[in-house]
Amino acid sequence: MKRTIFIIMILVFAFMLNAQIIHHGFVRAYLGALTDQDGEYSVLQNTFDWKLDYGKGDVALYVNPVFNYNALNDNLDITLRQAYMDIYFDDFDLRIGKQQIIWGKADGVFITDIISPRDLSEFILPDFEEIRIGTNAIKFDFYIGNSTFEAVWIPTFQPTIAPDANSIWFPETADFTTQPVVEDATKPEQKLTESEIALKYSYLGSAIDYELMAAYMWDDNPAMHIYQQPDTTILIKPEYHRLPLVGASFSKAVGGAVVRGEGAYYFEKRFAAEDFTMNGVKEKDYAHSLIGYDHNWFGMNVSFQFIQEYIMDYEEDIRNDEFSNTMTFLIMEDFLRETLRLEFFTYYGINNEDALLRPKISYDLADGFEVQLGANIFVGKEGNFGQYDENDMLFMKVRYDF
Repeated sequence: MKRTIFIIMILVFAFMLNAQIIHHGFVRAYLGALTDQDGEYSVLQNTFDWKLDYGKGDVALYVNPVFNYNALNDNLDITLRQAYMDIYFDDFDLRIGKQQIIWGKADGVFITDIISPRDLSEFILPDFEEIRIGTNAIKFDFYIGNSTFEAVWIPTFQPTIAPDANSIWFPETADFTTQPVVEDATKPEQKLTESEIALKYSYLGSAIDYELMAAYMWDDNPAMHIYQQPDTTILIKPEYHRLPLVGASFSKAVGGAVVRGEGAYYFEKRFAAEDFTMNGVKEKDYAHSLIGYDHNWFGMNVSFQFIQEYIMDYEEDIRNDEFSNTMTFLIMEDFLRETLRLEFFTYYGINNEDALLRPKISYDLADGFEVQLGANIFVGKEGNFGQYDENDMLFMKVRYDF
């Protein structure tokens, strides 16, 4: 209730400013049905995403409330995705408030794009704008020619939103001989010494553009510390840990194509392990990298990506593989004067031979009015995608942008 009142107050205040407000957004009806459970609905959503911009002189305001009605549980969820103020100076800008911060060059993968936490309650199926969670931050951008220096200070911790334990998207967990007792996650205290900071240098040139970044932040996903009790009860304590990291990304045009790369090195990341004497968690440095290739072939946009995750100083009882390799493939083409779009995107997990196939057809019926038909098809029996083999679904989205 407090959140609803807060959002309404912001909207009322915005309209009181005057008629210089620019507002836009979309209304969407979204229906998804599972294919192997007699067509049981997995999604029945109606969304009103409203974006309001107001600018006066060197100051601009942006508010993005989202109203989402879930017909499956008759629940209306009102959230404030972003709400921030921009202040412009001659050589630098300030952005203060709740905001999404997007870094890196990868498509469909989070490597250096980890400043904004994520909402994974529906796995990675929503648009990434909806997966990213706005975080309270102060962002400073300083411009020198083609270079930008960016600093982000995040005073309060915001974790990743995990799927509910009863959700079809709840991930596979370790098997225990007895039902474990799971405590609530221990979050960092809300104080100055527990805040996060991230720095980035970016260069945009005619031959190449690249980014260098570093961050001292919290891992948005808790490590599951496991304790064997004297009465044989297994106790699981989720805890969040600091996660220092450095990273870089680039993109370069090569003979009509674009080559992209991105990598991050994480220090002392926690991984689940079989060894309970170490509380089921081991600290290892970890590298996450990607190389991508984009081209237009015969009018079709084609993209390939190879992603690798590597755990340094690997030990055999760690539940993740030492090397985890994934590929993505995208092909897309527009027809009928760009009113009809055919798209096919897939993730392929090389280690477990699992995949997520995402064909989609989009058609613009009228100005701003679009219909989408598509499918999410999971292949395999284990792995990041294979674990959801029973969640194949067909979906339809009807969207109006205003």
